[in-house]
Amino acid sequence: MATTEVKPSASKNPKKARNPSLAPKKDLKKKKKTKKSKALPFDNTVETNDQSDDAEQQPASASEQLSFFLKQLESAIGVRVSTLELDPIKDKCIVELSQKLDQNVSNLGEHIKMCYGSSWRETLCEGEAVEGKVDPGNPSVLVVSSSALRSLELIRGLNILTKQCPALKLFSKHLKVEEQVSLLKKRVNIGSGTPSRIKKLIDIEALGLSRLDMIVLDMHTDVKGFSLFTLPQVRDEFWDMYKTCFHQRVLEGSLRICLYGPKPPAPKLKNNKKQRRNQH
Repeated sequence: MATTEVKPSASKNPKKARNPSLAPKKDLKKKKKTKKSKALPFDNTVETNDQSDDAEQQPASASEQLSFFLKQLESAIGVRVSTLELDPIKDKCIVELSQKLDQNVSNLGEHIKMCYGSSWRETLCEGEAVEGKVDPGNPSVLVVSSSALRSLELIRGLNILTKQCPALKLFSKHLKVEEQVSLLKKRVNIGSGTPSRIKKLIDIEALGLSRLDMIVLDMHTDVKGFSLFTLPQVRDEFWDMYKTCFHQRVLEGSLRICLYGPKPPAPKLKNNKKQRRNQH
């Protein structure tokens, strides 16, 4: 009686037979993707969805934040900072925030307080002008965001610092320039607003910069996914203000930049399916 030869089951799938190690390689690729470098908490670059949640939550170092900011600067207005210009300021021009607190609205006041150390009360809370030392209309901190509503939210997050000296609203919605000029005749420690109105008040010399030590740039994205650096008109207004009013002070080391906010969700790639097919 003739015996029937049983062929190996692998022959039913010739692709696997030709490359039996295909599956393990795929697994290795997945593991490698979870070991990406630290993600910027404000990076809007497109990523694949394979990145792990842990990697997304890792805070960016001051040098990574500075690199991000300078790339945005060069892309927006073509200003490139040379290594010679950068060396004296690179260690102190970016504010490195505490990793113990989330960078959300409610913690903004605590973060800024910690940035000023033992001088926080005198610099940020006291409400009386001091002749020759604290001139009216000259804040220590400016918080810059993409909209009036967002500016109001951030002001609420500063409550622990603004009981004696309220934060000034520096946006145009429902506020006339004349009203703001009147308020700037008093002591101001913190202002929160939008680029266009802040620059206008600086241009008419109502808002002074003699005490300005920190600009907080809100990296929050709105419901449409836009931020201070990506909302078209606001983006242009911000970089125009930065170049005119702040850039030289940053290079001199007299002004610090704080990039504030969590990383937005990574957008899905349109060609994700195609990429997955290529991987398989």
